[in-house]
Amino acid sequence: MRLKYFFFSLIAIAFLSGCSNDSSAIINNSSAEWAFKFVVWDGYIYRLSDEYVEDVVEEIGEVTNHSVIEDTYSGNFSNVYEKGTKYCAMQGISTEEAIAIEEEEGKYRKAIRDEKYGEK
Repeated sequence: MRLKYFFFSLIAIAFLSGCSNDSSAIINNSSAEWAFKFVVWDGYIYRLSDEYVEDVVEEIGEVTNHSVIEDTYSGNFSNVYEKGTKYCAMQGISTEEAIAIEEEEGKYRKAIRDEKYGEK
């Protein structure tokens, strides 16, 4: 009889501990980090490179949405740059290949076109 009571108690403890109502665990696991740094322009992902460029021709757009939480967003989105950061075309390089991102006045980082945004 004692063995039966002991066994039942173990099952009850295991069951109750599995039903924990710890909402902090849900909050802490609700977002994931991005696999790489990028911007979205004209429906395409442009991965940031380590290369800086100087030959920018014209402004072609800007960041309209920014977030560090992994998800799919609309518009010219970035997981690095704040809203208002300028996108520019580069001299002699098609925007279908790469664009330049203004990091500060006169300093531009090259971003290489990858895949369509939202496709896997």
